[in-house]
Formats: sequence, C-alpha cells, structure tokens
Amino acid sequence: MSGEETFLIVGAGLAGAKLAEELRARDFPGRILLIGAEEHLPYERPPLSKDYFAGRKQLADFTVHDGDWYRDHRVELLLGTKVTAIDPAAHTVTLPDGSTLHYDKLALATGSTPRTVPIPGADAERVYVMRTIEDSDALLTAIQGETDHAGWLAVIGAGWIGMEIAANARDRGAGVVVAETAKQPLSGALGEEMGAVFADLHRAHGVDLRTNTSVREIVAYDGRASGIRFGDDSVVPADAVLVAVGARPNIELARDAGLAVDDGVLVDASLRTSDPDIVAVGDIASAEHPLLGTRVRVEHWANALNQPAVAAATMLGREATYDRLPYFFTDQYDLGMEYVGLAPRDARVVTRGDVPGRQFLAFWLDDEQRVRAGMNVNIWDAGDDLRALIASGRPVDVGRLTDTTVPLSDVAP
Repeated sequence: MSGEETFLIVGAGLAGAKLAEELRARDFPGRILLIGAEEHLPYERPPLSKDYFAGRKQLADFTVHDGDWYRDHRVELLLGTKVTAIDPAAHTVTLPDGSTLHYDKLALATGSTPRTVPIPGADAERVYVMRTIEDSDALLTAIQGETDHAGWLAVIGAGWIGMEIAANARDRGAGVVVAETAKQPLSGALGEEMGAVFADLHRAHGVDLRTNTSVREIVAYDGRASGIRFGDDSVVPADAVLVAVGARPNIELARDAGLAVDDGVLVDASLRTSDPDIVAVGDIASAEHPLLGTRVRVEHWANALNQPAVAAATMLGREATYDRLPYFFTDQYDLGMEYVGLAPRDARVVTRGDVPGRQFLAFWLDDEQRVRAGMNVNIWDAGDDLRALIASGRPVDVGRLTDTTVPLSDVAP
C-alpha cells in the first residue's frame, strides 16, 4: 500500500476517532484526515445525559484522545467544518468554501440529529435538545440558574435521554415533569411491562411522569419558555424544556451522493456501502447482521465504539464481519441496567429475580422460546451468559430460565 493513499473520515465523534485509531493500529501508512462539525476534539456522548450532567465527569474524562495523540499518530483534524457534498466518481468531498479533498477510501460517521416537535413555542428560548456538550451545559445552567436553588424542568419524551436527564435533574434538586405519548416510558425499547419498572422508579423519586398524554404547546413569555400545555389544556410551569423525542440519522450526504439508504445508510456485514470505496459506521449504519438475520441500525455508544475495527479492516481490503449483538446501558438513581440483543415487537417477557426490588434479569422470547434479548438490572455478572443464550439460538425451558437456582448455562431443555 502506498503511503500516498488518503483515507478521509467524515464525522469526528467517537466512531470517527476510533476509526482513525484502528487504521493506525492496523499499520495504515497513508494520510488520515478526520473532519468534524464541532470545534471540540472527538468525545463520547453518553455522559452528556449521564455523568457529565450529573457533575461526576468533566469533558476531558470522556474525550477520546488528547491533541498530542492525533499529532503523534499523524491524524489530521479539520474541526468546525461540515462536508457539504460527496462525489463518489471523482473520489472527492466538498467543503463549505467550495474547495475539495481527494480520498482513496472514505468513511461516513456523521451521527444523528435530535428530532424537534412541530408545536407552537418549540423555537422559544430555553427549549433544548441533547446532542453536544454545549447542549448539556446550557440545560444545566437553565435549571440551576445563578443560585443554589434548582428550578423546574419539563421533559417532552420519555426515552433514554429524557429519563436520564430527569433522574440527574432530580438528583440536583430540580423539579421535573415528563410528558410521554405512550402508556409507559421507554416502551419503544423495552415494552410496556419493563417500561413500568422505570415509571415506578421515577415516580418514587418525585418525578411528575405523565404518560398516554400529548403536549399541545410550549408556553412562552417574552420569547422564553415558561412551561408546557397539555392536550387537556392544563399548563405546567417550567424554567426550561427539554425535547427528547428521538433522533434522525444524518444520511443526507450519503443519499445525495447516490448511496443506497433507507432509514440509514445501507451497509453489508463488513460495513461497506453500495460504493466499494465508502464505509459507514455508528448511528447511520443500517447493517446486515449475520447472527440476527436482519438489518440493524442502533443509535448507541457500543456501535460507535466497536464498529470502527471492522470498518478499518474493510477500508484496508481485509475480511471482517460485524456480528456483535446490539447493546446499551443506563444508570438512573440507584438502578443500573444493561440490555443486549434485539427483541421482536411481539416478544414475550419473562423475569428472574426480584423485580420490585429492582434486582433481576429480564428475557425477551420469540414464539419458539428462544431468547432474543436480555436485560440485567443491578446484577453485574450475567452479561456473558445473556449473550451466550442469544447467540446460541436454542429454545429454553422457561421454568428453568426463571428459576434463580438454575445456572443460565443450564436452561436449555
């Protein structure tokens, strides 16, 4: 491989930084250019709603590499810059000033953008989303103010970010109201039965959690958010409003370049797009999964961390397959949870352990009694067994599965 080759990485988050790292670890000798829209060095995003918002970590603690690392590994950074177009035929990307950069191989790690709500007041001051370090800082300032007395926060959406922010805001002394259209929080990921566990948790900690409801308006006074109005016309005052209704993958560059897309950028199990010289990783990658037998696109930290090893190998012309099971985690109050796998929407949920005491395992079973996903709540030695159950594809004996005296390795009939 010639040292003159140029590999461009568009997107300077965790996935982009890890891809640069993996390329050097595999002895790529050419030029690596990492292009990102933010001014910061690449950093991880989960702490923005977790430890950073809670005050337990600083930005340096979750910055992927310091500046010296990029210099020492000859990774060029072009920060504060957004690529505006890709020309696969010419092997170039276009920058905002109209200049172009040539690539031999290109990686797309463009991440996602928080969704907004199409209601009056959504553009008022003190209405926030959560994606960048600045978002986290601004929301914290809004609810803390300039005194030691925390104010009120209204959260629209009871997904992972909304519920993590709610928990950490309560821990900081803020009052919190959460509005969710579904019957339970987190039901899109966990279903209603497990969502109820989190509903009970938050209500026990003083969150005014309102499910099966809608928000008609973000009430504003002098252009600044002052509360939310529900569908029944009731109003709850608030010093700040967080809109946490999910995110959309940033696939515009790929789509406009003619790459195959659906709800993400279509890639095979090696993370190669429909163009053989372009790979995609992280939030945008809709990947063929060899174990699950379907396409998977997951907007979670684990993909951004682990996919770059496979993408780097693919860019270097080596065989590689991404077959890790989807994984995510959360910490809310005294509840720590890890989830692995991908549950069908009609999956049956069974549990093992103390659900009211929030120390249990949950399993999502398909019609053939195979474990398709698993969750450990405040039990930290079960992760490997859960992965093995899912990967085996074997039916289980549900009675043995739910019996805490039976090892998980012995639950098959």
